Amino acid sequence: MNRLAATSFAAGEAEWPRYRPEEHRAGIVHLGLGNFAKAHLLAYTDEVLSAKGGDWRVIGVSLRGTAVAEALNPQDGRYTLITRGAETSARIIGALKYVVAGARTASCALSAMTRPACRIVSITVTEKGYGITSDGHLDRAHPAIAADLSQPDAPLGVIGLIVEALRQRRAAGIAPFTVLSCDNLSHNGAKLRRAVLDFATQIHDADFAGWIEAQVRFPSTMVDRITPASTAETFATAKELTGHEDLAAVETEPFRQWVIEDDFGAGRPEWELAGAVFVSDVGPYEQMKLRMLNGAHSMLAYSGQLSGKTYVRDVMADPAHAALVRRHLAAAAATVRGLALDLGAYADALAERFSNPAIAHATAQIAMDGTQKLPPRITATALDALEAGTPTRAFAFALASWVTYVARRSADGAPILTDDPRAQALLAAASGARNAAALLPALAAACPDILPERLMAGDFGRTLSELTDAMLREGMPAVIAREAASGGV
Repeated sequence: MNRLAATSFAAGEAEWPRYRPEEHRAGIVHLGLGNFAKAHLLAYTDEVLSAKGGDWRVIGVSLRGTAVAEALNPQDGRYTLITRGAETSARIIGALKYVVAGARTASCALSAMTRPACRIVSITVTEKGYGITSDGHLDRAHPAIAADLSQPDAPLGVIGLIVEALRQRRAAGIAPFTVLSCDNLSHNGAKLRRAVLDFATQIHDADFAGWIEAQVRFPSTMVDRITPASTAETFATAKELTGHEDLAAVETEPFRQWVIEDDFGAGRPEWELAGAVFVSDVGPYEQMKLRMLNGAHSMLAYSGQLSGKTYVRDVMADPAHAALVRRHLAAAAATVRGLALDLGAYADALAERFSNPAIAHATAQIAMDGTQKLPPRITATALDALEAGTPTRAFAFALASWVTYVARRSADGAPILTDDPRAQALLAAASGARNAAALLPALAAACPDILPERLMAGDFGRTLSELTDAMLREGMPAVIAREAASGGV
């Protein structure tokens, strides 16, 4: 097989690196190397290397098996980034040096993280990968946290790896790295910092935790780029555009956004050359994205799954369903504060991105891990809307869609296990409940962070119950059509 590699000639139509990757050392270790990191952090870094050079290549760490390493390491870290919009284009990314995975992940990751050349440890492990609570403290029931607390010198989770690497660096007299979360967590830097301090205090002592508190930077970020799972079509397009087989290829949309708190303790790439925006407070941007883009994504994912729509673009191709997406965007925009931006234009841009016929973003993929995603995306937004007296029906529709999704049953009447870290608790809560009167209290007891008492009461609670019953009784397509026709807010 003619695989993409450092020795590959620049065949095909793809853009190849304008620098010699092997001449640049790695300055970043990235935990949780997946498609999003390949389409976002690595793409930005590759552009900086092309423009300015520098020792900022990336060592990837796979925490979920060896497949990503098996695809990338034989290719010297090279892979094809395909951008699908009005036109399809591709470029070869050279910013990745290699990937650590397998039985020696912990020792190899720690070796990379404790080298003086490592100045940033970045992370994309999704919300559930950290093992922290909604307020940023350790979730001691999380498998990675529980395991690493019992064996802190051989950690396998994000928090344990960071703490052990920092301990070793301090003992060796090496300055600490900056810790950069790139996941969809509100206040991700502050929450990660709090969890690291909790872990360090419990495993070691207050003196070590105090050193971390004083010396280590945890900037917050807001990231945005729709990146679907790779498919056979992805790989076929990569071969067509590069002339080589590439089983590590990833595809994405043209749009991207990266807003970063400018608080780095050991230097950083000039990511602003590639379009990143550095600010003193990421919070308002984060709120805008979580509530508008991510909130609308969750709503359309659950309602899309329940109405037989495989991809986001299928939802937007249905005029009634697309109208509900726009309703949600408008209601969410009314709760965003502190940004001198045209949120109506942002909502229009989101609707256009969701409609991109070239991007196959699966509603099932977005629907995963709802118990992690819904509190900041939907619940917090609904609570703020209630407080401000702005429209709330869109959020009741989103939560009713999730409740109905959790209560799904197969053709033979058996409950369907939801793809969620709290799947068993959800299954137990929904078991036997066939209407909103039974279902909503059970799920509220299991997930008070999603269905708090404030939302279960009053007009919002009544609307939530009515919509849930309608979805259970009539089916989602009928409810979508009626909601769109009524124009209800």
